Amino acid sequence: MRIWDIPVKKLCRNHLLGEHRELHAIWSILTRNKKGYSRHPETLRWKGKLNALYARHKKLQEEMKIRGYTHVSLLDWRLAKGRRVQTEYIDSVRTQRRILRRKNCDCRVD
Repeated sequence: MRIWDIPVKKLCRNHLLGEHRELHAIWSILTRNKKGYSRHPETLRWKGKLNALYARHKKLQEEMKIRGYTHVSLLDWRLAKGRRVQTEYIDSVRTQRRILRRKNCDCRVD
């Protein structure tokens, strides 16, 4: 489970769509008080920052549209409370780039 802190335009197809799926899972956990993965570090770092998570979703949504994907899974903007900017990281952006480079995918993180 991961929300990258790298610009969405740099993500390959798999990481873009995978992040979108996982973002919806985290959103659901935090807005509906679901138990599954509620203690996961990635989920916890977004607690109190639904506004920032909503903003990340908008960026993913825009990139998906640019790439020709149909996006129909909207988030309820009325639930986007808290901080607008994510400042807490599990791995630094530099480390995240290194992780993606090792995956030998089409992410453009050089």
